[in-house]
Amino acid sequence: MSTPSAASPAAATAGQTAAVASAIAATPPGRKVAIDAVVADLLSDGLITAGQADTLTRGGRFSRSELHPLVIVAEQKWKDPRPGRKLLALDALTEWFADKAGLPYLKIDPFKVDFAGVTQMVSNAYATRFRILPVAVTPREVTLAVCEPFMQEWEPELRQILKRDVKRVIASPTEISNYLVEFYTIAKSVRGASAAQGGAMSDLANFEQLVQLGKKGSLDANDAHVVSLTDWLMHYAFEQRASDIHLEPRREVSNIRFRIDGLMHRVYQVPTPVMAAMTSRIKVLGRMDVVEKRRPQDGRIKTVAPDGQEVELRLSTMPTAFGEKLVMRIFDPEVLLRDYKDLGFSDEDMGKWTGMVTKPNGIVLVTGPTGSGKTTTLYSTLKHLASEDVNVCTVEDPIEMVEPAFNQMQVQHNIGLDFASGIRTLLRQDPDIIMVGEIRDQETADMAIQASLTGHLVLSSLHTNDAPSAVTRLLDIGVPPYLLHATVLGVMAQRLVRTLCPHCREPAPLDEDAWNLLVSPWKAKKPERVFQARGCLECRMTGFRGRAGIYEMMLLTPALRRIIQPGCDLLELTEQAARDGMKPLRISGAMKVAAGLTTIEEVLKVAPPQISARRGARS
Repeated sequence: MSTPSAASPAAATAGQTAAVASAIAATPPGRKVAIDAVVADLLSDGLITAGQADTLTRGGRFSRSELHPLVIVAEQKWKDPRPGRKLLALDALTEWFADKAGLPYLKIDPFKVDFAGVTQMVSNAYATRFRILPVAVTPREVTLAVCEPFMQEWEPELRQILKRDVKRVIASPTEISNYLVEFYTIAKSVRGASAAQGGAMSDLANFEQLVQLGKKGSLDANDAHVVSLTDWLMHYAFEQRASDIHLEPRREVSNIRFRIDGLMHRVYQVPTPVMAAMTSRIKVLGRMDVVEKRRPQDGRIKTVAPDGQEVELRLSTMPTAFGEKLVMRIFDPEVLLRDYKDLGFSDEDMGKWTGMVTKPNGIVLVTGPTGSGKTTTLYSTLKHLASEDVNVCTVEDPIEMVEPAFNQMQVQHNIGLDFASGIRTLLRQDPDIIMVGEIRDQETADMAIQASLTGHLVLSSLHTNDAPSAVTRLLDIGVPPYLLHATVLGVMAQRLVRTLCPHCREPAPLDEDAWNLLVSPWKAKKPERVFQARGCLECRMTGFRGRAGIYEMMLLTPALRRIIQPGCDLLELTEQAARDGMKPLRISGAMKVAAGLTTIEEVLKVAPPQISARRGARS
């Protein structure tokens, strides 16, 4: 059956395109799908106009192109006429193409592919020759991603060799090309590293070390396969928006996991000796002591992401039962360029925060648990404050991100350089703004207060549950109330909540019991509508993409200062702060729920109940 051509005006009429239900499906077996067939079906379905069709087919412009027709159409960046869509992107076109070809569509998620298992089914040369990518394997079936559904000459041969059924799915041509290289390269590196190790156990201290006599050799950190694996690991983490990379040794097979949007995802498993070699390689890059495996160590790496951005990684090792566990925390350089709005500040929050940090002297505290975004907030604030006529100095443990606009000093306890002595040194460096990584003890608190009393703006962090608790914590470690009255400008508590994926969020009925639990004991107006997570290809079926901050701003008003006395009651402090305009973390989260940015469950998960609500529950 002939394929209708979109090049002629007649092809634009519904009558002629209806003569063939699908030009794509009419492609003869053994033939590649032609650009004319794709254009005809796009035109028939109303996804492109006759003029756009003519652009692609005029004079056989793309008839001999090596590019897949879907890639050609996606490169035009035409608007998708369907509701809620922006562009005719390659993923959307591939999903449409799969429907026309009568095969399931698959968005390849590398997290769900066992590289080692699938690459053993089909050789690299065979997969590359036919542009087929194995993505799943069971004892009875192997699933292969294809982008040319009618070229099937390989299928009978493969079925006979593997003694398994073959299932074909449609995937993006670009994904197939990219993952063909990635899957086979990584699998080859793991096999090569394992072979180079010769099957011997790692010489790493291991509480359950298995002694195998007669086997020698250990894997070198500079082995080409290990270098390849380590480079891939870092670049892959950048692509997946990971905030942390975890290398976790186990008895025989060790785990590689990423933290993405606050949740851990297992990425890959490698033999434990290979993991040990990868850890050694990373320690070499981070200028750490490779030989020392008994004590925890810290290090850092500066590298370049695939998009050319410089990225800082902070390294930390910890001895475990099966070897050294390594965590790499990734610091996005764009953090320093983010506006307060991008961090999740409301207009009211931004006004209060700006008012605090633009004062000429005093102390501003940011509080919250580890991983709540305190460092991001402090660095972004310092970046906004740093200018040519201001001297910004920091003392940190360790320096999180190196920023040329600041003068940064790292605490080194082994030579007696702690936070307190660091602040003492900075006071002789003519600073305008000082950032102290964390106030942990009375000496550090006293030096920070001394700095603010001598005319400097001091920013620092504490680990407390909420903003009022920061005041009682300072009183507990021995700071006199009159010094708090004189120096503390305000306290901000914060948390990070996952934000709903904008591509797939959907309206949901309001759970009034959950809403009342969220805002209690406050009286907050119920939102007209809320959204829930659904899951799509863009968010890896989680329903969430990215995180935003929720904030609790407490300004030290005259009324609060009168309450701050030795042994002051936290409940009384909290209630007075609320009367003075402080909105608790849960109310900040409720505002984001009402704006459709997150869910009630996400806020309840990360934000503690208000002090008065907790007291009421116990009484």
